[in-house]
Amino acid sequence: MNITRRAFVRVAGGLPMAFAWPRKTLSAQRAPLTRTIPSSGEAIPAVGLGTWITFNVGDDPVLRDECADVIAAFFEAGGRMVDSSPMYGSSQPVTGYGLEKLGRPGTLLSAEKVWTSSAKDGPVQIERSRRFWGVPRFDLVQVHNLVAWKAHLETLFAMKADGHIRYVGITTSEGRRHGLFEEIMRSHPLDFVQFTYNIVDREAEDRLLPLAAERGMAVIVNRPFRQGVLTRGLEGEELPDWAAEIGAGTWAQFILKFILAHPAVTVAIPATTSVEHVRENVAAAAAPLPDAAMRERMAAYIQDL
Repeated sequence: MNITRRAFVRVAGGLPMAFAWPRKTLSAQRAPLTRTIPSSGEAIPAVGLGTWITFNVGDDPVLRDECADVIAAFFEAGGRMVDSSPMYGSSQPVTGYGLEKLGRPGTLLSAEKVWTSSAKDGPVQIERSRRFWGVPRFDLVQVHNLVAWKAHLETLFAMKADGHIRYVGITTSEGRRHGLFEEIMRSHPLDFVQFTYNIVDREAEDRLLPLAAERGMAVIVNRPFRQGVLTRGLEGEELPDWAAEIGAGTWAQFILKFILAHPAVTVAIPATTSVEHVRENVAAAAAPLPDAAMRERMAAYIQDL
């Protein structure tokens, strides 16, 4: 039997499964809810687009076009923030290819990262990333996983002062280095912080999310589906009837609505290779969202499955 590269990657477990969410259960498309970036007052849609693994397709023309279709569907659905990194293999040039095919939408909010242990190489890497994207400047540049964070933050704040970027941030994932992350949040005027948060990984609720709200920092949530592990694990399970009360027609929307209902969360950035799924994800950022009591009910339901 012949199997395509994309099919192999999905079966191997790196991506959300295309058949996990029946088309008939998707919520009706509508304008997504927006959240405000505290440091500027700018409003952005609450669901963005991640590119980790999903856009690392090299020079394969078929797969690059699939990624371009995802980007097109994302903007058509009302999305704005696209997030990438030099760590993500070919994701940067693939993102740039998709943006070029789309005519470089003016609504794009470009979120990039600096990821090098060399302080002097930081500006060089950022410029290389900018050329891959084909944008005049990045909106947001983040220090990826706190690598050489002191030197890179100095660079980024200088770039912001000179008008070369608009926002500065830091990132971590999978619960790593939260203590240091908190220290940096307390001591630097960051615009954005990015970390892992979802319906089962809730450590950020204790300190990082409240601190972001206190310090006026926008929060980007990565790994909302644990790189597809959550949605694959729920495959075959029936949504509870009461999921309709929050407008969740699929497990992906159920999980995203849990995340987005936290008042400190600004935007979640799920990654996907599916046009259907990107529309589904953006549609999750629509009223109604669960209140605190409903969020606990949702978390308990997942825990019991």
